[in-house]
Amino acid sequence: MEFWRRKKEKETVRSFLSLTTAMEFWRRKSKERKCFLKNGSMFLEKLIADCNGISNPIRMFSSHQISKATNHFDPNYLHPELASLTSYWGFTFYKGVIDSRSYTIKKFSESWSKDEEEEERIYNDIVLSARVSNHNGFLKLMGCCLEFPLPVMVFEDLEYKAMNHLGNVGSLDGPVLPWNVRLKIGREVAIAITYLHTAFPRIIIHRDIKPKENIMGTYGYVDPFYMATGFLTASSDVFSFGILMLVLLIGKPAVLDKSYGELDFGNRILDYVKDLQQRGEPIEFGGDSNDMRPGQMKMFLDLALRCCEERNEDRPKMILVAKQIKLIEQASL
Repeated sequence: MEFWRRKKEKETVRSFLSLTTAMEFWRRKSKERKCFLKNGSMFLEKLIADCNGISNPIRMFSSHQISKATNHFDPNYLHPELASLTSYWGFTFYKGVIDSRSYTIKKFSESWSKDEEEEERIYNDIVLSARVSNHNGFLKLMGCCLEFPLPVMVFEDLEYKAMNHLGNVGSLDGPVLPWNVRLKIGREVAIAITYLHTAFPRIIIHRDIKPKENIMGTYGYVDPFYMATGFLTASSDVFSFGILMLVLLIGKPAVLDKSYGELDFGNRILDYVKDLQQRGEPIEFGGDSNDMRPGQMKMFLDLALRCCEERNEDRPKMILVAKQIKLIEQASL
């Protein structure tokens, strides 16, 4: 009798545990379903408003796939090339594998859900990323997961690194990239920004063009007119791109430090270049002496300074900048 009593108790415990597991499973599924319905409706609303009748389908990933790929967002799975983009900016990048394919996974901080305006930006991020995914100058959005409190974005795996990880374009660590490579970078970035400005019924303004990518405007690159007035236009991108051109050309960072003397010119590379011009002193271009193309570099410098004019109306349109860089690249000077 004692044997059968114990056996019955074990079966009861197993049944209870199975019931508890099942209840937890369905509770989790119910939560995922609520998240999906909430996120899905908001995402669909933004997508319909943006697509202008043109379909741009993206894949829907499950929370199970995302959790397994990131080991439940384990810090050890953080993307090594995007470690500088920490949760300080409101999102974190992970590197994970789904169905034998490597992806870059973007998770937003749940603090965003406390602010309706910030939460709306997430859906705009998904919609705009889907919109530009067909251009090879942008990281391709493969899909998203709507089964978390906030959507999780899934991008193609990064097959490249931030510029200063591949070679110097604006830091003090090591020699700069060859001039033809820097010129090509300038051309390709110009084409990508032109695409944002011209390819859609509503213009997309990037706001933060620089070699190492964060999401907000950055001192040294951001348009002073925009900083002073809060009024953002396409010419703000032109100014930032002009600063990037100076960084590519001279091989110095956008914001200089005391290693450049007493900094009478301030600490921005633009002020540094203007100060040299006013003093009548030559501007030293970055790169090896055997890599110099003085004619091309002088044309590139003149174009960069035009992009950095103080008044918005004095700056060229981005499409003209891209065309001019192509001509510079073709010039044998």
